[in-house]
Amino acid sequence: MTTLDLGLVGNGTISALIDRDGNVVWSCFPRFDGDPIFCALLQHPPQEDDSGRFRIELLDHVRSEQEYLSNTPIIVTRLYDGHGGAVSITDTVPCFQQHGRVFCPTMLVRQVRRLSGAPCIRVRLRPACRYGQPMPGRTHGSHHIRYVAPDLALRLTTDASIHAILEETTFILDDAITLVLGPDETVPEAVAELGRHFFEETTAYWREWVRYLGIPFEWQDEVIRAAITLKLNACEDTGAIVAAMTTSIPESPDSGRTWDYRYCWIRDAYFVVDALNRLGATRVMERYLGFIMNLIAASEDGTLGPVYGISGNAELEERVVPTLAGYRGMGPVRVGNAACRQVQHDVYGSAILAAAHVFFDRRLDRQGDDALFRHLEILGDRASELFDQPDAGPWELRSKARVHTFSSVMCWAGCDRLARIATHLGQTERAGHWRTTADRIRNTILAQAWDPARGTFMATWGGETLDASLLLLHELGFLEAADPRFGSTVTAIERDLRRGDFIYRYVEPDDFGHPKTAFLVCTFWYINALVALDRRTEARELFTKVLSLRNHHGLLAEDIDPTTGEQWGNFVQTYSMVGLIRAAIRLSIRWDQAF
Repeated sequence: MTTLDLGLVGNGTISALIDRDGNVVWSCFPRFDGDPIFCALLQHPPQEDDSGRFRIELLDHVRSEQEYLSNTPIIVTRLYDGHGGAVSITDTVPCFQQHGRVFCPTMLVRQVRRLSGAPCIRVRLRPACRYGQPMPGRTHGSHHIRYVAPDLALRLTTDASIHAILEETTFILDDAITLVLGPDETVPEAVAELGRHFFEETTAYWREWVRYLGIPFEWQDEVIRAAITLKLNACEDTGAIVAAMTTSIPESPDSGRTWDYRYCWIRDAYFVVDALNRLGATRVMERYLGFIMNLIAASEDGTLGPVYGISGNAELEERVVPTLAGYRGMGPVRVGNAACRQVQHDVYGSAILAAAHVFFDRRLDRQGDDALFRHLEILGDRASELFDQPDAGPWELRSKARVHTFSSVMCWAGCDRLARIATHLGQTERAGHWRTTADRIRNTILAQAWDPARGTFMATWGGETLDASLLLLHELGFLEAADPRFGSTVTAIERDLRRGDFIYRYVEPDDFGHPKTAFLVCTFWYINALVALDRRTEARELFTKVLSLRNHHGLLAEDIDPTTGEQWGNFVQTYSMVGLIRAAIRLSIRWDQAF
């Protein structure tokens, strides 16, 4: 049965999801939101022509082992047969410094080695195009095979038998073979040497990157894996940060909640940038800031949408793809996302908060200046105008527009940070303006969103329900942890939204009925709220439980079934990995307390 027990390899240009047996089940070319040339994850049952997959099969296969190479996104899979034969598959997506920049080609390198015995293998390489259809063209030479579609041409270069791959015949692996799948370009050197070089350089690049992370003392491996995963979701070319690598993994079985997450949500990206900054990985923030500045420049009045394509395109027309049945047959499979047309006012605060770091972090080559501040003020003006207006809210409700407390608080947070930035820049008049604006917004929220009869903030102004985003009131600086209104709001959320060990984002029916799974990041928000309220023992116990539900690579999807512990939703979900990092930082003992 198809599961999300997958590993992620990538380099900021492309990525691939690999199952326990070393099969590539999802990979889009030439970038994250491109055509999935490998799409077995959404094929059910498998296509008769076996298109959309890349398999290296060991005959008489009886068991598998798999792991990440330490402190890298390189996956090693070992397959064992019933006769003492064994092979290893090392999957690398090249990424390293070259000629003063990061070299991250659209290329997957697979090195297959004999470990013992006389293993007999078969290579099945059948890339798809146009969401699950067979590649219409194929040619070959002495050491390569070309796969040609109307909008894409790929080349496999290898030192294995070309005819064995073309005809998918079995052969005994005497030593090793290298398979390089990438652009339709000639490989100028021996493919085994190229594979070795790319593997060694990529290993060194990632281990050097990890070495400079400022990680907490406890849960180091978990945090490192989460940090690497977040970096893989950041587009090296444009700075956009995608919410997940997949489309249409349902939030719960047969729910119809299938969305395309291969795009950049302004809100999600802020949380990614914030988490990586806490670990000292600042380059993702600098690249993302450039992405945001380009969006502002393209907007005449500073209006931002909630989600953009990797290249900054605002139109992400949503359509259903009939050629893929969906995860376990649970469609529909969607491409594009209609959320691009929604109104979500929290985006202005999210963009300002993501940029605020550059004004205060002295490690950066380029510090925030008056010019950048003026650009951010455009967003602040929009926040001050819209904080009390209805929107779709953080959960992107498609049929209801209300004044959402979270959106209002994010607008306040943006204006509050502008006041702090102006003070830092010595702009006294602008600091006073933004402090007055932030105070006005805050006082209005306190009057409209607080329900004194229930003793809690509500999800919407004048509303009667809660949502989990209220757990962020302290993290965003809107309320002190000692403020009794924060503690009573957490208590209300425990009462209304907690199911077992998990916090639901909300429990009321929406456009698709009642939610059946828990949005994982909400439980991490709850853990952080417990820490703020000095309930650390409870927080640590719950954090340990959530960690135990990660897949065997330490990765998390969007949602969790509170009864079975099975993961659902798009994968790997940046929100969930951010939640892990932020909670680990808050819960860990300090390094100087460890010895």
